[in-house]
Amino acid sequence: MHKGSYRARSAKRTYIPKADGSQRPLSIWCLEDKIVQQAVGQVLAAIYEEDFVGFSYGFRPGRSQHDALDALNAGIYRRRVNWVLDADIQGFFDAMSHDWIIRFLKHRIADRRILRLIVKWLKVGTVEDGCVTRCNRGAPQGAVISPILANVYLHYAYDLWVHRWRTRTATGDVVVIRYADDTVVGFQHEHEARVFLEELKERLRLFDLTLHPAKTRLIRFGRFAAGQRSQRGDGKPETFDFLGFTHFCTRSRNGKSFVLGRRTIKKRMREQLKAIKIELRRRLHRSIGETGKWLNRVLPGHLNYYAVPGNGQSLGWFFHQVRWQWLRTLRRRSQRSRMDWQRFARIAKRFIPPTRIKHPLPGDRFDARTQGRSPVR
Repeated sequence: MHKGSYRARSAKRTYIPKADGSQRPLSIWCLEDKIVQQAVGQVLAAIYEEDFVGFSYGFRPGRSQHDALDALNAGIYRRRVNWVLDADIQGFFDAMSHDWIIRFLKHRIADRRILRLIVKWLKVGTVEDGCVTRCNRGAPQGAVISPILANVYLHYAYDLWVHRWRTRTATGDVVVIRYADDTVVGFQHEHEARVFLEELKERLRLFDLTLHPAKTRLIRFGRFAAGQRSQRGDGKPETFDFLGFTHFCTRSRNGKSFVLGRRTIKKRMREQLKAIKIELRRRLHRSIGETGKWLNRVLPGHLNYYAVPGNGQSLGWFFHQVRWQWLRTLRRRSQRSRMDWQRFARIAKRFIPPTRIKHPLPGDRFDARTQGRSPVR
């Protein structure tokens, strides 16, 4: 690096399946490039953390998906939210313009050496089937530097504009939560929500971005949504998905107060159950203890993320299906299997963790993290 002889190597292209059936392209970088990207990323994060707005949560130190979910919960509860815009930028990492990335970075970065490094990583291309592919747009998914570049891009293209719009244009409450290229915006007034959506499309078009037509929806949502839709004969309020959870309107047990319900997205549960079933079949003739230890490593990760208040029913159904799949696998080991439910229950109790809620109430944790600041930070 100090001699100026560093050259970035082309990344290897691979694909992983997505929940919707498509494939996500990933770039595998060599160790030297990862080390340099990590160092540059830390420098950029230290600079831009002073500039990033409060409603940006993706790929930032000290901010997780649950922090974004807590802020969304607090915003819908404590602000007059009647409409929700669930928006997703189509192919964001592949659509980022290299010219715009460099122009944005030049606002805060004066060192030409850093800018040249970033240009090298953007232009170096990927190797697939022995062929090198280069293009003038997109940040490689899988690169260590890509998350901070994505945040910088959206900071100028989206965050600053949204913050200015809600302070100068909006007359009602507006709640904004963004995690990477997924954003949820809550509005008090319907006409402002529709105007915002049209202006957002025009704003993103200036920076070579478009909203995903199938994943962008404006729905009536909030504490009054059920009554308003009932008067119009529209049935129950619609739901929206955000960070692995389906959010829906419901009531408390006594039916007196509004509750923002959350449950695991069904498609994700089915995909994970399918993956567990395939792995259990592969481990068909391995010992019970070995398979049990594997499950004991996999299932706590599901609990650590999805064990939030109000999601107990989905958790119970998921773990029941895991137990049933394991029992069926054990019974297939032999035609003379005597594995009944009582015997299996003792085995499952030893290896499968109990389903219990591990996260506090979102409003309490949000207040503890923000020390009482506004939920529309």
